[in-house]
Amino acid sequence: MIKFGPSGNCESFYAAGYEHTEDSAKFVREHGLDCFEYSFGRGVNMTEKKAASIKNAFEKENVEISVHAPYFINFANPDDEMAEKSYGYVLDSGRMARAMGGKRIVFHPATQGKDTREIAFSRALDRVRILRDRIYQSGLEDLMFCPETMGKNAQIGTVGEIAEICKIDKIFTPCVDFGHVNAREQGSLKTEKDYEEHLDILLGAIGYERMKHFHVHFSKIRYGAKGEICHLTFEDTVFGPEFGPLAEALVKYGLEPYIVSESAGTQTEDAMTMKETYLRIKN
Repeated sequence: MIKFGPSGNCESFYAAGYEHTEDSAKFVREHGLDCFEYSFGRGVNMTEKKAASIKNAFEKENVEISVHAPYFINFANPDDEMAEKSYGYVLDSGRMARAMGGKRIVFHPATQGKDTREIAFSRALDRVRILRDRIYQSGLEDLMFCPETMGKNAQIGTVGEIAEICKIDKIFTPCVDFGHVNAREQGSLKTEKDYEEHLDILLGAIGYERMKHFHVHFSKIRYGAKGEICHLTFEDTVFGPEFGPLAEALVKYGLEPYIVSESAGTQTEDAMTMKETYLRIKN
């Protein structure tokens, strides 16, 4: 089934007096949502005891949890030592996701750096193949590792590049951040057809069964000539994208992804809006 939820805790979570990640499960369920994404953006620093406590809280509320691996992963870095750190960040995130009861790990693939796009992407692909091997060696192949489309021109992570990464192995499932796609492509996502064109690339690369429950990040994002600048809320009327046309495409294609709101401070409320929009269109 399709799922909707926030990335992290919104402003109203703290305003209501909640403090801990364990509280997030109840808060999400009280708002009629189904999932929650926990960010290890600055590093995987959590005890097994804390992870078990979070797992119990989310299982009690029947809310699914995913994790976002540290932001500084870069599989295109020419430095092999830095690549080793990137492998570690993804694997550590996977182990902790399992301890928290989650199955999905989102990660940023790479940054182009000073190399040409072709060289940087080729190196990233080689490194992701090594990552695949290490995932299997670590016994984490039952998890879903989700390389994310990125919002800045200098980052590896176009829809086509994510499709190529996911073709490496079935353990990789696309994380399509439609706000990033829209920012990178200077406001390209306006109609249902615009969304379908991007979905078609991924469906053509890995097929319907692997795409049916893909991972989605969604928010409106301010952008400039170099792509993403900052996340916004659904109240913004200048920058996109709008969720309605995506909902139309998802219903038409029969796709049921895990949809995470990354709005700036209103992620729970905007996730609720997306769920309401989707159900209205579907019904």
